[in-house]
Amino acid sequence: MASKSRDLPRVTFQVPEKPGEESSHKKLGKLTVKYNRKDLQRWLDLEEWIDTQLQELYQYQLQEEADAGTTPEPEIDIEDLLEVSNEEQKSKLQEILHECSRPTEDFITELLSRLQGLRKIPQRK
Repeated sequence: MASKSRDLPRVTFQVPEKPGEESSHKKLGKLTVKYNRKDLQRWLDLEEWIDTQLQELYQYQLQEEADAGTTPEPEIDIEDLLEVSNEEQKSKLQEILHECSRPTEDFITELLSRLQGLRKIPQRK
């Protein structure tokens, strides 16, 4: 068990010395962060899938608007979607994609399905 913790990557931070301390050597604070690689990979796979689908949905529309000088690129924030109910997710997606000239219902349905098993990745502050 001890060998496993030594194999994990570590981040170290230099801790500033407090006034009045006579220690000449620097003290280091250690922080070990563990992430579930499977969850991270699912998250990355979903982001890549979303990007691919948005490129397909907006392929011709973005080209025409790029020629005109305006390129609205829709952004879908997975974290924001995970914080709201399923119905709110659907309405947010419809709002984001309302300018798309192609049908978006299949994309929205598939994305909602993929969000079901996804867990929010904890943010370390």
